[in-house]
Amino acid sequence: MQIPLATYRLQFSPSFDFQAAKAIVPYLAELGISHLYASPIFKAKTGSTHGYDVVDPTQINPELGGEAKFESLSAKLQELGLKWLQDIVPNHMAFDSQNTTLVDVLENGPDSQFLDYFDINWNHPYEGIKGRVLAPFLGKFYGDCLESGELKLRYEEQGLSVNYYDLKFPIRIESYTQVLTHQLDRLRQKLGRKHPDYVKLLGVLYGLKYIPSGEEGNERYDQIAFIKSMLWELWNDNPDVKQFIEENIETFNGEVGKPESFNLLETLLADQFFRLSFWKVGNEELNYRRFFTVNDLISLRVEDKRVFEQTHKLILKLVEEEKFHGLRIDHIDGIYDPATYLFRLRDRANHTYLTIEKILEPHEELPLNWPIQGTTGYDFLNTINGLFCQQENEKEFNRIYQRFISARMSCEKLIDDKKRLIIGKHLAGDIDNLAHFLKHISGRYRYASDFTLYGLKSALIEIMAVFPVYRTYINNEEISTSDRNCIKQVIQHARENIPIFLNELNLIEKFLLLDFDEYLTDEEKQQWLHFVMRLQQFTGPLMAKGVEDTVLYIYNRLISLNEVGSHPQIFGNSIDDFHQFNQNRVAYWPHSMNATATHDMKRGEDVRTRINVLSEIPQEWEEKLKQWKEMNASQKMCIEGLDSPDPNDEYFLYQTLLGTFPFDIEAEGYDTYIQRIKDYIIKAIREAKVYTAWLKPDTGYEDGFTKFAERLLKPGKKNEFLEDFLAFQKKIQHYGVFNSLSQILLKLTSPGVPDIYQGTELWDLSLVDPDNRRPVDYKLRTKLLRGIKKGLDKDTPALLTELLKNPADGRVKLFLIYQLLQVRQQYSELFQRGDYQKLTVIGSWQEHIVTFSRTWGETTLIAIAPRFLTRLIKENELPLGEHIWHETRISLPPGSSRRWKDLISGQTLNSEDTLLIRDILSQFPVALLVNQEEGGKGGLPKDTEEEATVTPLEKPSKTRKKAA
Repeated sequence: MQIPLATYRLQFSPSFDFQAAKAIVPYLAELGISHLYASPIFKAKTGSTHGYDVVDPTQINPELGGEAKFESLSAKLQELGLKWLQDIVPNHMAFDSQNTTLVDVLENGPDSQFLDYFDINWNHPYEGIKGRVLAPFLGKFYGDCLESGELKLRYEEQGLSVNYYDLKFPIRIESYTQVLTHQLDRLRQKLGRKHPDYVKLLGVLYGLKYIPSGEEGNERYDQIAFIKSMLWELWNDNPDVKQFIEENIETFNGEVGKPESFNLLETLLADQFFRLSFWKVGNEELNYRRFFTVNDLISLRVEDKRVFEQTHKLILKLVEEEKFHGLRIDHIDGIYDPATYLFRLRDRANHTYLTIEKILEPHEELPLNWPIQGTTGYDFLNTINGLFCQQENEKEFNRIYQRFISARMSCEKLIDDKKRLIIGKHLAGDIDNLAHFLKHISGRYRYASDFTLYGLKSALIEIMAVFPVYRTYINNEEISTSDRNCIKQVIQHARENIPIFLNELNLIEKFLLLDFDEYLTDEEKQQWLHFVMRLQQFTGPLMAKGVEDTVLYIYNRLISLNEVGSHPQIFGNSIDDFHQFNQNRVAYWPHSMNATATHDMKRGEDVRTRINVLSEIPQEWEEKLKQWKEMNASQKMCIEGLDSPDPNDEYFLYQTLLGTFPFDIEAEGYDTYIQRIKDYIIKAIREAKVYTAWLKPDTGYEDGFTKFAERLLKPGKKNEFLEDFLAFQKKIQHYGVFNSLSQILLKLTSPGVPDIYQGTELWDLSLVDPDNRRPVDYKLRTKLLRGIKKGLDKDTPALLTELLKNPADGRVKLFLIYQLLQVRQQYSELFQRGDYQKLTVIGSWQEHIVTFSRTWGETTLIAIAPRFLTRLIKENELPLGEHIWHETRISLPPGSSRRWKDLISGQTLNSEDTLLIRDILSQFPVALLVNQEEGGKGGLPKDTEEEATVTPLEKPSKTRKKAA
């Protein structure tokens, strides 16, 4: 297995394809990246900007360049020694006519060769969708769409279909008779009974009458293909037949204003294996599993071995050909049986780096028996982010927030409320299905025979609402201790909340713990287990929609803490928390990913580091809030008695502006920035679902809020707020720079595989998608990197001075990333196998230094990163030298080296038992030291010992081959 040294995430789209990626591979190699980390590249819906709406996992996406351009990119990576980490989507595909597998199911129903591919309940208790797939895609009620002529019957070579704008649904072959026999006498009179083409059409009708089904699957498909080809020939060869079919289609499509004219089409649609409905129906009545609450993403039954083999055929082929060297599994919690899936994948991709998208709650552990290398890094992201939030100011921040919004807002209560909101408005259909299944299997037992559907459903809702983690992982009678404890905790909490349903809760606890009665048959035991495993698939979407996509946009105390996988009620982490996290990583998951930015993030990594500065200066922050609130009161609109924005949204906006305001607003352009903020506001408040929502937008509130933001940012001498804001923002920006540099150092030196999201090697001031998927200027980055390398060759101290003097262009961040990536290549074994030791800091500012060592063999690296600098330096001052750090020092373990070299600045240091921070941080705000002993022992790999006086970072080419 080839463990990545560093990954670089690319978001492929039609506007950034394989050819565009190939052009930047030399830059990635020069930067020091080991693995290109690709978003999904398999055939997706036309125009997809993210690739997660796959329509064919057995094809490379033609919009990205297809197989030929993929091979070209792969060859370029191989030429330069880079590997490929691929994001795959085993949980779902697009519910779309481009998904030919799904189209086959919709057309053939129980006779489809792909019947079991998708997670569909064909035996739903509601007659309207029993034996049919709900298709909730209509913009209004079905009857309205039908009688307004929006549903159109059409014919083409593939056959008959009903169309709703750009959506197309296939008509089952048996239904063709309804269309082709309508007023058939008309055609007979025109052509004559013995006309060859009329006889051929009769042959088509005869064939339709005897379509094979069931076990005669191959015959069925052959006959359907034959009938469709005959019909297409008649359409093209005989104008009278074509006119006959066209006129019938026109008749079926009805006439607007004459409701009875749509009876034929309604009858035809009633005979299909799908049922078209208003899109909101999908939230309350549904018989297929979706990705979260997205109607047009239908889930797969990847637990079925045949489905696994088909959907992973190309993936495994590319693994075998060593085109893919690692796989990132999207949404592992949506899979019916994650453990079995992972073991099956590991068996087929034995030497492949595997990482999963998984969100862990506080004190939740990843199952240690899973055959993976770790997670995609949300856990690391939030751990390191919390390190820059000053915990001691939590109570003061609570008071500031409460005073500004004139209310007490409990994050825990908010989570509970919003999960219940999602249950009622978005997942009602899914929970209804669970309740019906529970009623079905529980009714067999005398102690549950009197339980009503209402009671069971109420108990289920309570259990799901109080569930504290994304899901448990029960897949057999051997329940882990953590899962058992979780279930007992959930049931106890539910009992306290709804004691009226105590008996129902006791029954469900018995089911969840698989506490089988002795007399149960194996079939009945399997039903219990199936209920548990099915329930586990829906607690994750509830947590994601309730917390990630709702609470994180409402609880605004300090929005830098509101990130995917975060726990915003937890106000930061201690240094000991950070060390404990890393020590656990070394012990159990040394190759898990370290992320600070992802395609799913709520805000950019450097936005968070800026906003975190506020946690250090609560009094000053509150003073600014008071001033701005007073200044801007007149800028608000009052809509039906409500100010837009309300105080909570206003509080949210000020933090957002502080975090995202560009270093150089003239370069980005005021208009561009203001539009980005306005677009973000709309998305944020719709996700919050307080005054407006995607389901029911309130354009009045939205307009009021966006115009408020526009007025605040309008340039001009009369804008009192903007002048005051910019002065404060520059201060926050200054300290944010050093938080960012510390974050980079810790990410690239902590245990794990550092991941760099596209473009974030310069300042990342982006917001949630689509803002974080804007085009990246790689020509600029290449130019800046080469300038940095020249500066290193010419005069490193002078380069450092220049970079720190001019942080706005982002070169200082790029420089640090480059230096650290070269170190990771030079000391690859240490980073992949070395231990981790927290080091003791002594002195006045000990809480302001995060430091640890990594050791492998005779080589030791020490990382030193400062934090909370508002106490130590003034605005525009650098955190360097004796007058800042005084006597603060690192205590070294006995027997440590006496000679050290900073692999970032190139300076050398001598020590006895301690290292003074004032000496270490005299040229650059962070440091990475390597031990250097006399006689060539320790410090550098053997093949570079003769160059010990030269900073190894200046010679990446010599070590690339070895690292690769």
